[in-house]
Amino acid sequence: MKISDFQTKDVINIVDGRKLGQVSDLELDLRQGRIDSIVVPSYSRFFGMFGSGTDVVIPWRNIVKIGTDVVLVRIDDAKVYRVEEDDVGAR
Repeated sequence: MKISDFQTKDVINIVDGRKLGQVSDLELDLRQGRIDSIVVPSYSRFFGMFGSGTDVVIPWRNIVKIGTDVVLVRIDDAKVYRVEEDDVGAR
């Protein structure tokens, strides 16, 4: 599966049925050769250019199922969301 395949999928929290957005990026563990988490832009962003500059980072362990059109995640507690400042120069 390619990252472009992930970017077309909606991310849905199965706990509350809320659509979180679409995958914008992946965090990788290069030493282990695996995906650590998926990154979903916050709702306040507009085409990735305007807004608060925060992303929702969802750990791979919270992914329940990857389907044809959606990625189902289980987020039981708001503390699981790790919000990071998007440093444009770092990417």
